[in-house]
Amino acid sequence: MFVLANFLVAVAKVLDIALTLYMWIIIARAVISWVNPDPYNPIVRFLNSVTEPVLYYIRRRLPLNFGGMDFSPILVILAIIFIQAFLVQSLIQLARYLG
Repeated sequence: MFVLANFLVAVAKVLDIALTLYMWIIIARAVISWVNPDPYNPIVRFLNSVTEPVLYYIRRRLPLNFGGMDFSPILVILAIIFIQAFLVQSLIQLARYLG
């Protein structure tokens, strides 16, 4: 069972790193949107292409646009924090129980 426990710990760590990286990408997109960037810049295009599907889904389900400010990045960051606190920690605790 220790192999399964090690596998679950590895999955939890990779998921935690991926979620943290995506959270920083969301933050970078929000900060860049404040300065009206060049839409043809490769970095801006990458940030938009990676984050827009998730942000568009949130905007379509919950219109969180008050006073010209878009609160969908905040909601996505809160969801990432919740997933990290719930799913990642649950996987690690399950691995400890199995190991």
